[in-house]
Amino acid sequence: MDKSANKSTVIRRAKILEELDLMGQVTVSDLSNKFNISEVTIRNDLTHLEKQNMLIRARGGAIKIKFFKMEIDPPISDKEKEFLKEKQSIAKAAVKLIEDGDTIVLDSGSTTTEVAKNLEGFNNLTIITNALNIASILSEYPDFNIYMPGGVLRKKSLSLVGSLASENFKKFYCDKLFLGVDGFDTLQGLSTPNAEEAHLNSIMVRMAKKVIVVSDSRKFRHRRFGFIAPVSEIHVVITDSGIEEEDKERLVNSGVEVIIV
Repeated sequence: MDKSANKSTVIRRAKILEELDLMGQVTVSDLSNKFNISEVTIRNDLTHLEKQNMLIRARGGAIKIKFFKMEIDPPISDKEKEFLKEKQSIAKAAVKLIEDGDTIVLDSGSTTTEVAKNLEGFNNLTIITNALNIASILSEYPDFNIYMPGGVLRKKSLSLVGSLASENFKKFYCDKLFLGVDGFDTLQGLSTPNAEEAHLNSIMVRMAKKVIVVSDSRKFRHRRFGFIAPVSEIHVVITDSGIEEEDKERLVNSGVEVIIV
């Protein structure tokens, strides 16, 4: 499947979920007419979304899972105000995993923004980021090498995404990735509301020697629309004491180091 076809599939599935959230149920025939696409393709879409626990298949269509609804991705300025003390503690613990001379990636997000604010103790870092606000913070450190991938600006998150960002990230390797997420299911993996952001995050995961997830405990037991990576691709999780013991044990049993602040 080429990139344009893949993107249209993602967009169509998002619209199916929007329709489901509005109506409570959908039928294959109605969706086929609405999107001018075959019923076979619609059934494949519904099967995929059911596997992601985003709907329940029913005869001739699907019904809404009551706890699921399409989420609005809030602006970064709003996210930065939430759970601020926990994020600051998580960031300070994250910085202890960095060594001078490292090449690191800072994903866009409120917790990774706090990481960027705590790098004054280093003299020689190469940092790749897709976040305009993080790049602005890093510009204050005179001895750092800062790389940005380019791409299309998501104004709410101040992040660069899209094919240009994805292709440029593939040109790099890094020692450590610091990744913030919106959803963390310890059975299924990491996720975020925006499909393009999720795709770029998945590329970051593949280019990193060590994947370090920085996430406050509210993000656990939530799944968002865009899948990033399974738990098997994570090396370290830094979170606060609100994490459920079951989730902590599941991560540890999967070989993930869990740091609680």
